[in-house]
Amino acid sequence: MASTMLHLPPLDLAGGPLSPRPRWPTSTSRISSGLHPKPFPAGCDRSDAAQVDPSDADGDGGDAATCTGKFLSSYGRRRLTLTLSLPFMFPQYHIAKAVDIREEALVIQNGVSSIMTKAKAAGMLRLAFHDAGTFDSDDNSGGMNGSIVYELERPENVGLNKSIKVLTKAKMEIEKTHPVSWADLIAVAGAQAVSFCGGPTIPLQLGRIDVRTPDPEGRLPEETLDASGLKDCFFKKGFSTQELVALSGAHTIGGKGFGSPVIFDNAYYKILLEKPWASSAGMSSMIGLPSDRAIADDDECLRWIKLYAVDQEKFFGDFKNAYIKLVNSGASWKIV
Repeated sequence: MASTMLHLPPLDLAGGPLSPRPRWPTSTSRISSGLHPKPFPAGCDRSDAAQVDPSDADGDGGDAATCTGKFLSSYGRRRLTLTLSLPFMFPQYHIAKAVDIREEALVIQNGVSSIMTKAKAAGMLRLAFHDAGTFDSDDNSGGMNGSIVYELERPENVGLNKSIKVLTKAKMEIEKTHPVSWADLIAVAGAQAVSFCGGPTIPLQLGRIDVRTPDPEGRLPEETLDASGLKDCFFKKGFSTQELVALSGAHTIGGKGFGSPVIFDNAYYKILLEKPWASSAGMSSMIGLPSDRAIADDDECLRWIKLYAVDQEKFFGDFKNAYIKLVNSGASWKIV
């Protein structure tokens, strides 16, 4: 499939002018909507999309390299894929917006980095799970839409008001120069929480639109569900058993007893195999949630627990993919 290669100038992290300016094509394009955007054309995949290290906690953007755009024809439309030091993918934006989009992504990344600490990471990741976790694939309702800001009084969301309060400060700073939706901000915060604690870098797509009402109640998986109930719940959201087990690995941070509360690794799975809660003595019996214990006793889940316990890179890769799918679930996207 024919393509035109466009070379964008280096990103000036000091805030200076971006020059020389390239000559941009005049074609326009739109953002795809829904949970499953159309695939990239042959020869171009999501690894070509924008990348940055979200663990860059000092917010200086690291050693951002030259941004290279690929203007590709696909399905009768034009698509833009950017390669630069940002963990975001910008599908189908008008190519003349490329520099502005890159700047916006840096502002969001730096704004979240400015408030992120390891102590806050688990709360940020939980916030992302609870906003996206209302998705129902039967009617494509709920999902990553910022509705969590209207749902903080629900019992399952106890304590998340603290994370929203912290993110509000970042949102106010970001919006001095660029608008940002709660849905995008929460998705980015969850991804940065993971990498900030040593987990994988997670590339994200930006442009989610917020709703103005709460999502229906009773859609988050209950902590007391058995393995069969958990698998049914996740299946309704479009997730497999493997994805359920991979996403459960988020419990490796946050003080549930699975290793260090501020290190994102595969300790969760190693401890699941040990089943310390089987001991009737001491604090060991308090480790984990009932749902954690349930998947450790399920043969189908156990297959993946054993794999992730010995292969941290496999866990990181599967968690990254499942997280991207989670925070795209039910999202509506801006059209530019």
